[in-house]
Amino acid sequence: MLDVVFTVEPFVVGNPGPHVLAAVEAVRATGAEVEFGPFGSTFTVAPTAVGRVVGALLDAAYANGATQVTVQIGGEPL
Repeated sequence: MLDVVFTVEPFVVGNPGPHVLAAVEAVRATGAEVEFGPFGSTFTVAPTAVGRVVGALLDAAYANGATQVTVQIGGEPL
């Protein structure tokens, strides 16, 4: 499984905005559970699905006003 950490900018603590919430919901819609945090949100995904899930995250974030998205992926592939 791979661990994915992402941030969606601009981010305002206590008021994440539609671009952040849309990205989180896009990941959840794939079946992944998101741990939402102010300095980065995380989820775990199979290597065979990482491209699809991260793609959905990026599409939703930018479609809703994101100015920057940072994604870090690590872990042990299957």
